[in-house]
Amino acid sequence: MGASPPNGETAGAVAIENADGTGPFVFVCDHASNYFPPPYDHCLGVTEAEKSAHISWDPGALGVARGLSEQLDSPLIRTRISRLIIDCNREEDRADLIPSLSETIEIEGNRNLSDDEKSFRLDLVHRPFHASIDGVIEKRMERGLPTAVVSIHSFTPIYKGQSRPWEIGLISDRDRSLADPVIADLNSLGAYSVGDNEPYAPSDGVYYTIRRHGENRHLPCLMIEIRNDEITTPEQEAHWAGLLAPLLEKAAGACTRNSRMTAAGGADA
Repeated sequence: MGASPPNGETAGAVAIENADGTGPFVFVCDHASNYFPPPYDHCLGVTEAEKSAHISWDPGALGVARGLSEQLDSPLIRTRISRLIIDCNREEDRADLIPSLSETIEIEGNRNLSDDEKSFRLDLVHRPFHASIDGVIEKRMERGLPTAVVSIHSFTPIYKGQSRPWEIGLISDRDRSLADPVIADLNSLGAYSVGDNEPYAPSDGVYYTIRRHGENRHLPCLMIEIRNDEITTPEQEAHWAGLLAPLLEKAAGACTRNSRMTAAGGADA
């Protein structure tokens, strides 16, 4: 069956960790959990193996996000329910908000849903997740804390038969204030194949959370994708968190000096 909620928690579909952290980031993890609460643990037609696979969550992403949150003393907002129930990184009106096909797997229990069921799932986790991010950012704005928004994801080494050579990909759109320096620093190490808007790009429809909470607020923002065979153990998760933390901190420092990170423009968030 799907994993239990992190740390044995049983209540709520969203969690906030280190909410009062004063570091320069707000980290988000849209696909942190493969937990299927009743009745979704048996009504979607998903096998036990599929509940543990990438179609249900982003393996390893939560460990990296937690490591970054701790090292950079920054809040982390995470989901605690599988994305097969509803994908919090999609607009409410997108066809794949509640996926009936994930990669090549048919999700029969997500077909022909009623409007009431869609609304229930939105209220279960999607809306609380984004409201939680809004709340954390708004409190930081009130405190005058410099803030950049970074989401942590993982991706599969092979997708629909195509090999993906990048160990890490950095996804960005109009705002490149974090992406450019972090990509440059990663490339300078000479140890990794670094994707720039690979294996995904905003045009693939995967940028909703970062656009809503970062770009729409005129805050520096970045989506990070790590290939999931790179983060299969706690030690590997810690390695990537330790590698990325100083690079992100350096990039955020440059944004702060340019007064990019204290904009309060959340009117269209």
